[in-house]
Amino acid sequence: MTEAAREPRDIDLLRVELGVIWRLDDRGRLPGPEDVVIGVAADGLIVAVADSVSDTLAGRLLDLTAGGTPSPFGTPPDVLEGCRALLGGERVAVSGGPSYLVRPPVRFDVPVRVLRSDEPAHVRLVRPLRPGNWAPEEWESLCDGGEGAPWAMIVEDGQVAAICHTARFTPAGAEAGTWTSPLYRGRGYAAATTATWADLLPGLQLFYSTSADNRSSRRVAERLGLRALGWLWKLTT
Repeated sequence: MTEAAREPRDIDLLRVELGVIWRLDDRGRLPGPEDVVIGVAADGLIVAVADSVSDTLAGRLLDLTAGGTPSPFGTPPDVLEGCRALLGGERVAVSGGPSYLVRPPVRFDVPVRVLRSDEPAHVRLVRPLRPGNWAPEEWESLCDGGEGAPWAMIVEDGQVAAICHTARFTPAGAEAGTWTSPLYRGRGYAAATTATWADLLPGLQLFYSTSADNRSSRRVAERLGLRALGWLWKLTT
């Protein structure tokens, strides 16, 4: 079998990411708050329905989407409006954004040191520098290797300037979560920490997704040369 033949399809990778982000239950149902998530790649379409949706309505939604066809990157699929109508029409909010595959090694150099959660000295350095948008117990867990680890950070002027942490994790894969202090945006720090984060999770499928209107986050993917997998559309009542 050739290397190309072994390469997963984009829709299969998007299916893995959907499971990583939403941690689907045994029936493949979403925990919410979204009622339906539609993943669209160039080579297919996948759908997950919330556990709170009745089995009857879920069946109708899945029947409708079974005949759906992929749409161009960032364009709603043909089945989206039908799903919205079944869920309640105009009262259903639609949002979405692109999804990318992070495949190490990824490199993005900046003229500052990137700290890593697998270096005890780096952990000791960042522990007392909790940014105000992190709750104390969350920061302690992060530093102790719990929820959100592994991570990569940049410290400037005695404060945390940027973080890439593990926003979601399952045995199948991990999703990157990034944050940059407003004082240090535009310097490539999000890209540099994301590149280092990717090195900390060998053997897993790694993903990076964002909302359609988050241009700064989408620029991170562009700077790193990440491969676009597709688009995740979310319908929420």
